[in-house]
Amino acid sequence: MSKIQKIKGVADLFPPESTKFALLEDTARKVFFRYGYDEVRTPIIEKTQLFSRSIGEETDVVQKEMYTFPDRKGRSLTLRPEATAGLMRAYIENKLHAPGKVTKVFTFGPMFRYERPQKGRMRQFHQLDVEMIGPSEPQADAELVLMLYTYLRELGMKQLTFEVNSLGCRECRPVHRQALTDFFKNLTGYDELCDDCKRRSESNPLRVLDCKVERCRELTKDAPSIEDHLCNGCRTSYEEVLRILDGAKVDYVKNPRLVRGLDYYVGLTFEVTSTDIGSQTAVAGGGRYDGLIKQLGGADVPATGFAIGMERLAMLTPDAEPARPDFYIAVLDENGPTPALQLAQSLRDAGLQGQTGFASGSMKSRMRAADKSGARYCLILGEAELADDTLTVKNLETGEQTVIPLTETIDFLNKV
Repeated sequence: MSKIQKIKGVADLFPPESTKFALLEDTARKVFFRYGYDEVRTPIIEKTQLFSRSIGEETDVVQKEMYTFPDRKGRSLTLRPEATAGLMRAYIENKLHAPGKVTKVFTFGPMFRYERPQKGRMRQFHQLDVEMIGPSEPQADAELVLMLYTYLRELGMKQLTFEVNSLGCRECRPVHRQALTDFFKNLTGYDELCDDCKRRSESNPLRVLDCKVERCRELTKDAPSIEDHLCNGCRTSYEEVLRILDGAKVDYVKNPRLVRGLDYYVGLTFEVTSTDIGSQTAVAGGGRYDGLIKQLGGADVPATGFAIGMERLAMLTPDAEPARPDFYIAVLDENGPTPALQLAQSLRDAGLQGQTGFASGSMKSRMRAADKSGARYCLILGEAELADDTLTVKNLETGEQTVIPLTETIDFLNKV
């Protein structure tokens, strides 16, 4: 019978990768709790309409990348390609809105997009997602960026670039859109644009600025900038965010071509990039999405947030030395497995880490197993030790051995 193998574009995570993911999650909880955020969990499967309505019908995500299928009743369902839409659906459905209330939440979990698997981006990938719902002030945007900055610094990451831009609001953005449309209509070399850019130039011209094809970027380098079309309110908010980042000594680069890949973004948008992980440089990104909750049937509540690609962040995280176990119990007598298990449980109850061999064996084979465990001490249970209620303790670094009363095991391991 042939072996069943994993699907292309997904991964099994073992140490040290799984250890890195645990570090990323634990550090996020530590930092985000300090800023008043709560951890939540939402389903990985939602109605397809949620994503087509929120992300945008003309985006690559909806057009090309979603895992969509009918259930047994013919309803169209989709494995979530991103987390924000599901969190907004949960916010509306669970009636979390109240006038003046600020909701701060974060979540971890797998996302799914059908695209060519590559370094740092799989078909099942994992995101850390953060949302702040309620405030519209630029200080809220700035605090979000500062929290992301703090989180990355807490992980020891310093060689990162913050790119920022403003996408304008629903008043000034149409003016910029029209300027882009006019630009593309009169663009010399229009026929040299890729097929996606030709389609987007009519349906969603802002997305042309996000094209990664070098020739397209060269042809559109003089495209109208959103900064030249911002209304007074958007310009004032954007400049205030930049002043706060300057005051906090956060290094950033203004990038007028930064538009993000999802249609719901307005106002401030930002991205964190690194050149240490190949061509896929984006590690984290986000921004403001006022209007999305109303678009999904809820109240007209402003919101802002960001998402972090955990696979990419893990690539920038050095392998951590695993915690060294305190003990390994080597059983040398056939009557030893049960007393060894009872001893191990008492040691674990005291906060010590280690394991026991459940089968008895020769001294040579048991010591080989103890060395492989990486423990600091080997606790030897043989016939003599069982008879005297003692333990032979061997320091696996120095080779020194000593005999102690069984009742003193916890104190001995805590002292050394």
